[in-house]
Amino acid sequence: MLSFVYDEDGSLILKDMPKPVPKSDGAVIKVYSCSICGTDFRMYMHGSKKITPPRVLGHEVAGVIVETGSSLEDFYPGETVAVAPAIGCGYCHLCTEGHPNMCDKLKTIGFQYDGGFAEYMEIPPDAFRMGNVNKLDNCIEGDEAALAEPIACVINAHQFLSIKEGEDVVIFGSGFIGCIHAELALRSGAGKVIMVEIVKSRAEEASKLVEGIHIISPGEAGIIFEVKKLTGGKGADVAITACSSGKAQEDAISILSKRGRLSLFGGIPGEAKGFIDSNEIHYKELSVYGVHASTPLQNRTAIELISNGSLNVKKYITERFQLKDIVKAFEAIKNENMMKAIIKP
Repeated sequence: MLSFVYDEDGSLILKDMPKPVPKSDGAVIKVYSCSICGTDFRMYMHGSKKITPPRVLGHEVAGVIVETGSSLEDFYPGETVAVAPAIGCGYCHLCTEGHPNMCDKLKTIGFQYDGGFAEYMEIPPDAFRMGNVNKLDNCIEGDEAALAEPIACVINAHQFLSIKEGEDVVIFGSGFIGCIHAELALRSGAGKVIMVEIVKSRAEEASKLVEGIHIISPGEAGIIFEVKKLTGGKGADVAITACSSGKAQEDAISILSKRGRLSLFGGIPGEAKGFIDSNEIHYKELSVYGVHASTPLQNRTAIELISNGSLNVKKYITERFQLKDIVKAFEAIKNENMMKAIIKP
């Protein structure tokens, strides 16, 4: 079967791979949709030390079960499912406390298990055991379901932040993730939701997709001045870095009000570190939160938000690509104003 693979030499190539066979308590899906994540794009641009090659990439995936193992119960061929990719062991203290995404033995589809940039994908038994496989009802399509995983990661961040009614929120980055952060902040009753974006075309697109946000550019009067002007001189109650930028982390600290909260959502490529000022955190009594992946429960919450109409994710799908054209999709993300690209094997 055709697959997009991170190979032993670190190259990303389309190659023929054996069709997977399910284990006794696992299953195989025919992939309906697999969307390209920001993590996938960083991998495309910079490689990754977190992947065990050769590995089929892709972790934002939905598909139809075509074969089940002899011992699998309650899942059947013909059912459409979405898979939460971060699979904990189920036994450590983090898993038992409800944080399997933080498991020291975490295994992730597209990293330690073969992913969804292929015609077929095996769902490992541990994914069923840990509740990572969600059946889809008729209210949600596969393309939408593939976007539940990144939305679940945003939900994870917002559970730390606990945005309250009237609080002012600044989001760095106006891509799909930034827009979902904005939508959830508005749903929480935020006062001003301000998006910082350096690329004018992206800012314009975001303002069309998310009604009620304010857009500012770092190249204008200055981020601190603009944020204080919009927040009555106070600064932001919450800042979220929804982009892979050390400068965004620096700026996010600077625009926070005293006792503000910061979510370092966007990871930084490579070994770069040290962008935030610990004295700012100390003297302003700031709270800083990391966020990594999501739990099965957060994935189910994302699916519910999509299926009940609370989040319209169709508007964020810019283009669909056949698997054979996946490199074109990555290049389009690099060179064009693209919110979300969906791969259709």
